[in-house]
Amino acid sequence: MKPIPIRPSPPSSPSHPPSAPNAAWRWSRLMTAPHRLGFFSAALVFAISALWWTAALGAAGWGWPVPWAVPPSLAHGLLMSSGFMPLFIVGFFFTAGPRWLGLPEVSAHTLRWPVLLMLIGSAWSLVGFHVHAIWAGLGVALVGLGWSRIVGRQWTLLRASPSVDKLHATLLVVAGGVGVCAVWTAAMALVSGHLVLLRLAVHVVLWMWLAPTFVVVSHRMLPFFTASALPLLDAWRPNWLLWVMFAAVIASGCGTLAEVLWPGLPERLRWFQLAIEGPAAALLLALAVRWGVVQSLKIRLLAMLHVGFVWLGAAMALAALSHGWQALGGPGLGLAPLHALTMGYLGTTLVAMITRVASGHSGRPLAVDNVAWRLFGVLQLAVVARIASELWPSAYWGLLLTSVIAWSVATTAWAWRYGGWLGRPRVDGRPG
Repeated sequence: MKPIPIRPSPPSSPSHPPSAPNAAWRWSRLMTAPHRLGFFSAALVFAISALWWTAALGAAGWGWPVPWAVPPSLAHGLLMSSGFMPLFIVGFFFTAGPRWLGLPEVSAHTLRWPVLLMLIGSAWSLVGFHVHAIWAGLGVALVGLGWSRIVGRQWTLLRASPSVDKLHATLLVVAGGVGVCAVWTAAMALVSGHLVLLRLAVHVVLWMWLAPTFVVVSHRMLPFFTASALPLLDAWRPNWLLWVMFAAVIASGCGTLAEVLWPGLPERLRWFQLAIEGPAAALLLALAVRWGVVQSLKIRLLAMLHVGFVWLGAAMALAALSHGWQALGGPGLGLAPLHALTMGYLGTTLVAMITRVASGHSGRPLAVDNVAWRLFGVLQLAVVARIASELWPSAYWGLLLTSVIAWSVATTAWAWRYGGWLGRPRVDGRPG
């Protein structure tokens, strides 16, 4: 890809440094590489989503009336899954995907309209959640249109690839295709007022698109990053392991979809869920050890990625405990397993991945300084507090507000910092 020439900044002065926001947020900066466009857009929606949900929960806690045209839990799940996540995938796939497939770099210009559609759609649906469900549905339809074009672009790359090993890229495209169907279904459910269909679509987005996508990325990248930083560990990632991980997430998701369609699943199905999720949790936690989670703690950036993967095993373990308890007639663990997956695995992995890419592709060292490490700690506090709120009902509201405030602080500060890097030229003067 031929880099876009960047006009040199004017001489700096104490009152107008070269990195001032009025010079940093130029659209042309984001057009120099797909990771800039995708990750910057994802960071923007990430922060806005966190602030919005913090305000919504804060208003509910104080008893202030907030108009809702869509049930809050569904609005929350839809925006948190199909808002910033697809934009993150855009940045990742069109940066790593061409390398996996043996193809030239992709121009960010070819992605600008789908990304813009998804940004407008997310903002439109956010307003619609409070104004009218049809308005929200139109916003989600714009997201669906943008994502449909992205998956079409991914499919074009996949077909043009001369590479022999296309497994990871193929699974990402297949999962993305499922995401297209789910997002369009969510849009239709909002317009028609079919809440069960909307809930089903939200869970399909999570379990059949996002979670499998992150599993594929973890299998491909985590051993590679670890072996690069810690040469004593080999990049062990056989394909059968990928299939097992992929199938375990899909199977667990099928159980969740069954609960949406048939509330109050019978005891034998709960035992079946336990039989899948228990071994899957043991495998994933053992794999985290095999991939070097203990050794990674010496390197902060690597530790962030490994902690994210540990949350996947923890989510499966919590799901197994919850379904086993329900099989015995108990109430289960509520939304604890779900938030271990979403906030813990998906959220932590997203932050770790973009931190790594933003650092390396901005010409900075691949390292995590004290500021980033503290933000990561606040993010983990948010995850733990949210899970604890489900396990400690008497302290539910206090822990919930602690979680959402910590999440909002961490994500907003992180987006401000690393999103700013993505909007500026590389500090080493290189293109890209």
